[in-house]
Amino acid sequence: MPGPVRPGRAAYGGDMSNPPFGFGLPDPDNRGDDDSSESGGRQQQPGADAFNQLGQMLTQLGQMLSQAGSSTGPVNYDLAKQIAVQRLAATGQAKAGFTTSDSSTESAVRDAAHLAELWLDAATILPAGATSTVAWTSRDWVERTLPTWQRLCDPVAKQVAGAWVQALPEEAKQAAGPLLSMVGQMGGMAFGSQLGNALAELASEVLTSTEVGLPLGPDATSALLPANIEKFTEGLERPSSEVLVFLAAREAAHQRLFAHVPWLRQRLLATVEEFASGISVDTSALEQLAGRVDPSNPASIEEALSSGLLEPHTTPEQQAALNRLETLLALVEGWVDVVVAEAVGDRLPGADALRETLRRRRATGGPAEQTFATLVGLELRPRRMRAAAALWKLVGDRHGMQRRDGLWSHPDLMPNAEDLDEPLEFAERLGESGDAVGQLDPLTELERTERAEQQAATDSAGEASSGEASRNESRDDQASGDQDRGHRGPDEQDGRPKAEDNDSAEPGDPRADHSDHSDRNDRPSDDR
Repeated sequence: MPGPVRPGRAAYGGDMSNPPFGFGLPDPDNRGDDDSSESGGRQQQPGADAFNQLGQMLTQLGQMLSQAGSSTGPVNYDLAKQIAVQRLAATGQAKAGFTTSDSSTESAVRDAAHLAELWLDAATILPAGATSTVAWTSRDWVERTLPTWQRLCDPVAKQVAGAWVQALPEEAKQAAGPLLSMVGQMGGMAFGSQLGNALAELASEVLTSTEVGLPLGPDATSALLPANIEKFTEGLERPSSEVLVFLAAREAAHQRLFAHVPWLRQRLLATVEEFASGISVDTSALEQLAGRVDPSNPASIEEALSSGLLEPHTTPEQQAALNRLETLLALVEGWVDVVVAEAVGDRLPGADALRETLRRRRATGGPAEQTFATLVGLELRPRRMRAAAALWKLVGDRHGMQRRDGLWSHPDLMPNAEDLDEPLEFAERLGESGDAVGQLDPLTELERTERAEQQAATDSAGEASSGEASRNESRDDQASGDQDRGHRGPDEQDGRPKAEDNDSAEPGDPRADHSDHSDRNDRPSDDR
């Protein structure tokens, strides 16, 4: 007959050979029960299961750290890439639709880009900026844009990670010791996991390499994602070829701007870095965060980071940087919107509908909005982009394409946030400023600067050569004078020749000839 069921065991079906989560204490009733212990195998020491489980957990943690890549920075970009690629593969996005090996797709993309470039030549003074046009898969987008994301995310992650360590009391830092490096590595993995998920979301939706408003891809490379464009075209009731040309025109316009406005790329990325330099963390939330983190579960770390407990507080300086970034991005997108609309004109019957569709895409939270809100904390406002487009349209209508695009030649000439609110006043100021500012051509200004530098270098070399010749001539004069003094008569050896001797000399006297010759030698030296 089976023995009586002991209290506390009925809830687990009588036998508790597998305690919840693998942890438990030895059963005191089994002490000395050799038969029952032998039936299950060799008897273990009390608490052995707990230590075995702990050892397995630490082993798994070590394997996880070693498999996450060799990244030592604030963000584990190897892990970010792995997560993004795995998510794309799991959802069928990595190679969905067209692939880069499809020659017909590449040909269609190149043809669309070539046609768009021809149309843009008549709509802007900026020449073509892309030397190659390629078709990317979602995985290509992740791999090609990751270096730029590293520059964008590193400043933010460094500040946040540094704030965590600085917030710890000195006693805690000393007690932690080498564990701080592991904490930093775990933080890098958490940031990498968050970035990888964000990149996977973007890669499955983004249409071109510049859709987020930043030059993410390689220089002078225009890239479109045909598989995502195919999904985007569904439900638009427009031919796919028409959509492809329209998006190729937008990509080409972005590339012209980034290629021929040298300060723009640096200004955009530097503004993000400026925002990151002022990040601070609410240290009072560290205690709450510690109770939520399980070192063996990276997902718990990511969940804690996204819980809002360590959400940075925006300072006035950061808000100013975000406003500048928002304004500059709005000006870029507004200019592209206006230039593409003028370039395609009536050539694409559905251009206006596509233009409005992209605007609504941003208004409802497109890839750009999601990216900056997640990784930077910036929420782009579509209203600013519409205001920027209205300003560029007004300037072009009143002052012409040359003057409109000439404003990009220097950041000081660009409209600011207040100008977006009052575009009429900005356009009137341009009219009052005359042609001195309005007729600036970025390429002409660059050529003029290069010529000025070359001329300055030539003049400097000429002055150096002239100075050397003058010094040589002076040495010759000195040597000639020394020789003349050696041939003077006895009355001149004291070095005090009398002026009246030269004045009273006859025209044929050698002394008069020598004086005239000396005067002629002195005059060029004085001019120099």
